[in-house]
Amino acid sequence: MAKQNVAEQFVDILARAGVKRLYGVVGDSLNPVVDAIRRNPSIDWIHVRHEETAAFAAGAEAQVTGSLAACAGSCGPGNLHLINGLYDAHRSMAPVLALASHIPSSEIGLGYFQETHPELLFQECSHYNEMISHPEQMPRLLQTAIQHAIGRGGVSVVTMPGDVASKAAPEKSIEHALVTTRPTVRPGDDEIDKLCRMVDEAKRVTLFCGSGTAGAHAEVMEFAEKIKSPVGHALRGKEWIQYDNPYDVGMSGLLGYGAAYEATHECDLLILLGTDFPYNAFLPDDVKIVQVDVRPEHLGRRSKLDLAVWGDVRETLRCLTPRVQPKSDRKFLDRMLKKHAGALEGVVKAYTRKVEKHVPIHPEYVASVLDEMADEDAVFTVDTGMNNVWAARYLTPNGKRRVIGSFSHGSMANALPQAIGAQFTDLNRQVVAMSGDGGFAMLMGDFLTLVQYDLPVKVVLFNNSSLGMVELEMLVAGLPSYGTTNKNPDFAAIARAAGAYGVRVEKPKQLQSALKDAFKHKGPALIDVVTDPNALSIPPKISAEMVTGFALSASKIVLDGGVGRMLQMARSNLRNVPRP
Repeated sequence: MAKQNVAEQFVDILARAGVKRLYGVVGDSLNPVVDAIRRNPSIDWIHVRHEETAAFAAGAEAQVTGSLAACAGSCGPGNLHLINGLYDAHRSMAPVLALASHIPSSEIGLGYFQETHPELLFQECSHYNEMISHPEQMPRLLQTAIQHAIGRGGVSVVTMPGDVASKAAPEKSIEHALVTTRPTVRPGDDEIDKLCRMVDEAKRVTLFCGSGTAGAHAEVMEFAEKIKSPVGHALRGKEWIQYDNPYDVGMSGLLGYGAAYEATHECDLLILLGTDFPYNAFLPDDVKIVQVDVRPEHLGRRSKLDLAVWGDVRETLRCLTPRVQPKSDRKFLDRMLKKHAGALEGVVKAYTRKVEKHVPIHPEYVASVLDEMADEDAVFTVDTGMNNVWAARYLTPNGKRRVIGSFSHGSMANALPQAIGAQFTDLNRQVVAMSGDGGFAMLMGDFLTLVQYDLPVKVVLFNNSSLGMVELEMLVAGLPSYGTTNKNPDFAAIARAAGAYGVRVEKPKQLQSALKDAFKHKGPALIDVVTDPNALSIPPKISAEMVTGFALSASKIVLDGGVGRMLQMARSNLRNVPRP
């Protein structure tokens, strides 16, 4: 039996950690690793057209599965291209292992061709970032990197020179049992007791939920019922907490709607559950605030805290709910539910034009129709910019759908690459990329990856021929738009030329049939929808400091689609409100 080299041992350890595929672009310093993958039936090499796509795809795969995913880049420019997607994965707390291949070890520090210093470049976007210099070092270092990525939730980067990867692996290398799942974190009894007293003493409690409530829907609903609390959410909490929620008061923040802002400001105790909500201008400064988070470094960095609780939301509520005294007074909850329903009623009634005849097509209409037609367990990947607005307002969660975007890092061009990673996890699950024309064009080359692997991703392109969010930022700043116009081709024609299904939609009456046909198509498809560049959006509460550095509009157009479905839920929740 031939002796294993370091690259083969590296790939074996990745496979043992549950990695199914490695996304990347081949290159000479990566050749030993790629060849080892070729000969290992447990792991696949996924050839993308740009390493940024590789990192975004790995991050999305990790978010969909909750398991470790991996990507790789060859020396110098190859691994440097990973950095933006790795920043996004790291800020999304997605467990990703990145291999940064390196120049020959004997040439490091001598200005060799394509030389960079990965151990410095990736420092800010990783929990662990080290270089393998010797074969004996590799197993322990890689295993440590894997456990950092899984245990802390984020990115680990391993740098390995190509010549080290080709060397013989030591016969008695140290390999240990790998940690592949994260434990639950229970708060201390003192913190639970303090929180219990604060809840019991408060007359009006509001819960504001983020992505940390994943898997805790039942516990949040039980707690809200016991203390008669309105439940609002941030964008990243939407998919986990909005559905089947009789206490829902909408979303706060720059993309917000409903009465979440009022509920967080008119309570006397605000409990932040698993959210690192970044917009402190939307948080109150005159009420008591408790924050519960599994990552202690998040506690208190957005607002002053009266109590910081380090723990999982689910485990914390399991400890807390049996201890608190039940509240019988629903006045605050009912008032917020009425405000929420009234806010949605108002914006729906504000829309008077016949949307099915409006040309160019309203993007809100596209999002609402897409929401109705997509599968009950669809995965949506959403480009940054105005597409975030339409996804936040119109996609209806149900506990089975997923919505993935660059919600913390805010990168352009994320939707298509993330759709690639999401689709590889399950070829039979519907994956829809909600792309903007600016973001799609930025990494358009990887549409060819869909074709190469016959991935059935459906790209719904919101094509307004502009960088719409940037134009609105300029509007808010009192500047004329400049440098934001895109002279676009017929993207559907490009899709067809690439060998995929492509259709261009310019009139509202064409939209439903176009989506239906694209969804029925078994391979990749692109629906190029020409949308109105003047469609704008505004949060329910704004002030001068809230608009700084972010685009807000002068219009409140909301259709009887996604928000309309939320309105239906709000009306249903009002049935529990006692009549005066």
